[in-house]
Amino acid sequence: MPRVQFYHNAENPLALACEFATRAFASGRKVALRVPDAASARQLDQMLWSFEQQAFVPHVMAGSPLAAETPVIIGRADAPADWPHAEILLNLADDIPAGFERFRMLIEIIGQSEAQKLPARARWKHYKQQDLPLQAFDAVRREAL
Repeated sequence: MPRVQFYHNAENPLALACEFATRAFASGRKVALRVPDAASARQLDQMLWSFEQQAFVPHVMAGSPLAAETPVIIGRADAPADWPHAEILLNLADDIPAGFERFRMLIEIIGQSEAQKLPARARWKHYKQQDLPLQAFDAVRREAL
């Protein structure tokens, strides 16, 4: 059963995902990053290469032959992802990730627009109905809600 954390009000959800992935990798953890589409995946890929000057975050796209050996995987919600590991899933898409149950932790990153908040509320309700442990944080202030 995964722990579920919601980070609401993110100014830049992709930048927050880069920060979380960088910190997780630095502590030896493996991360799956789930984005809505191919454009978001390309943007996140580029951001990970340049997010921190002194940090290197090895990452590949889901389905890559190197995915099983790579600690950070980028997958798209519009294409089925076969995640090679199940430690942390960062979801930036508007739907409930298929197979989220097998991860130890699910982090939902929600932006500031109503278009992002409405589906996030539905996901919160879904996880709550599943009796999953939920926590909510303000992404800007970095404090629990």
